[in-house]
Amino acid sequence: MITGVVLFPGAGTSASHHSLVAIETAINSANAKIKVARCDFEYRKAGKSFPDKTPVLIETVRKAVNQAANDWGCATDQIVIGGRSMGGRMCSMAITEAGNALDVAGLVCVCYPLHPPKQPSKLRSEHLPRVTVPTLFISGTRDEFGTVEELTAATSPMKNKKHAWIDGARHDLKNRDSEVGEIIASWIVDL
Repeated sequence: MITGVVLFPGAGTSASHHSLVAIETAINSANAKIKVARCDFEYRKAGKSFPDKTPVLIETVRKAVNQAANDWGCATDQIVIGGRSMGGRMCSMAITEAGNALDVAGLVCVCYPLHPPKQPSKLRSEHLPRVTVPTLFISGTRDEFGTVEELTAATSPMKNKKHAWIDGARHDLKNRDSEVGEIIASWIVDL
């Protein structure tokens, strides 16, 4: 049984980003009993525009998920975590961290940033084969941070993953927030 969902934004946005609000709205519509927390990274709270180093970002994920579990009176393994772009990536790294892996019920990666635009050799996928929880990847078919073929290949070693492709969309998934939210809500309700 999923108690809640903890969501994180991409590098250039905050927890109030319309895409995260749309995901929360869709989850609330699908099952009002599932709680949702949208969380900012510390650099955003401090008014900085550039992300902290990866270990700091991962620790922020860990603290937010543990806090949500405490607030909701559940274990972390009853919580799905994820987010947009960098937010989803940091969540995926938090649950695969050697010796300190965060135990959660599932992972949602919206527009996983597989590589920087026009730099397909700089892959950010080394840890993905160690993700063992049910995982949902949602990306546009024209995402400049990873093509359908690249993301499919990078996630092929993962056992329990699902891809949802938003036809014609780029990394921003412009005007597709409701659709993305509904896909996520349906997947979470079925876990």
